[in-house]
Amino acid sequence: MNAEQASPAYRAYVLFILVVVYTFNFIDRQIVGILAVPIKAELALSDTQLSLMGGLAFALFYTFLGIPIAMLADRMSRTWIMTVALATWSAMTAVCGLAQNFLQLFLARLGVGVGEAGGVAPAYSLISDYFPPDKRARALSIYSFGIPIGSALGILLGGVLTSYLGWRAAFIVVGLAGLAIVPIFRLTMREPKRGGLDGDQAVTKPAKVRDVANTLIRKPSFWGLSFGAASSSMMGYGLIFWLPSFFVRSYGDALPGFFAWMPGFLIPADPSALLFASYFYATILLVGGIAGIWLGGVMADRYGPDRKAAYAIVPAIAFLTTIPFFIAGVLAPSLWIAFPAFLVLQALSLVWLGPVLSAFQHLVQPNMRATASAIFLFVNNLIGIGLGNLAIGAISDLLKAQFADESLRYAILSGTVFYVLAAVLFIVTAPRLKRDWAS
Repeated sequence: MNAEQASPAYRAYVLFILVVVYTFNFIDRQIVGILAVPIKAELALSDTQLSLMGGLAFALFYTFLGIPIAMLADRMSRTWIMTVALATWSAMTAVCGLAQNFLQLFLARLGVGVGEAGGVAPAYSLISDYFPPDKRARALSIYSFGIPIGSALGILLGGVLTSYLGWRAAFIVVGLAGLAIVPIFRLTMREPKRGGLDGDQAVTKPAKVRDVANTLIRKPSFWGLSFGAASSSMMGYGLIFWLPSFFVRSYGDALPGFFAWMPGFLIPADPSALLFASYFYATILLVGGIAGIWLGGVMADRYGPDRKAAYAIVPAIAFLTTIPFFIAGVLAPSLWIAFPAFLVLQALSLVWLGPVLSAFQHLVQPNMRATASAIFLFVNNLIGIGLGNLAIGAISDLLKAQFADESLRYAILSGTVFYVLAAVLFIVTAPRLKRDWAS
């Protein structure tokens, strides 16, 4: 269909259903963070094994399959690719609940990564063909709401379902819920015309692999933004995976008091620290994440069209501003200090999504968008997911003899350097954006 003929109501629905799918993407991706506590206890895993299962197991196939699947998305139906992807990662999430040991759970998480490899890059391309250039940053920001909503629901559902039914049931329930969305998405999501909103000069004929590679090699800004985002994602994914365990280990006794105001029907007869940690962190992810992503999208659409460097400068300022809140949150003596610090940290750490994702859609022609997005996701997720969880887990194990349960606190604190590195890469990249702009 021609996106110009789509009604405002249908465009709103497109964005809504894509957010729903992205939400399930992150529920299935991040639920393992809250379930790490009971999984570690039952399967007798180390922090390093947990990080391998939660990070590298997912990242291996997710990153390496993302590029060939995106190349198909630049040539074939993006809606069909996303349908198959949603069905695959949801089914494999349910399979995680059947795992009996580390190897089985590791392989099941590999399967989740295989499915999710086809879930994001095609969506970026679809949104760019449904919304005009001056509205893309906000549309991509709204789409990115799936990150905090899905992460928060993953943490919340994981904590609640585990408290009542156990961690295996948590995997199975959220996996089956994702499968229920598959026919709705397939039957209601229409494929738009490529480049239909980019003017007559837009190139829509499928690009060859070497053409995409040659285009991106000549655009330093693409790589600066990619590695800058990857640096920040090391902490983003690392925090989502490890903070629930951190709250349980370092504030377990204080968590019930923080939620003394909560209605009794939301708390089981014998509540665990894990349940309270899920309430605590889910609130931070949801409120802080949505606020930060929306702020980034609005600022990008306001300042970016006239000054392309703003797509990098806005995130850089946000990353530098996270540092005092990061330190305050990790070293906070009480949850009443940790909560607002982590809330602001969460918001500022996700400001980059709208500006950077929008910039990527303009650095290449429409016929290369899915592939270019997948290459960005390859860099971002291989480094962010694959190394972020692992780095914090390994450092925590190294510090355990000295700090015992507090080793995770100091392992997390060491990650501030990655936000600084991200800011530096964005600042260096900013002047080049205007020269590399393609559409």
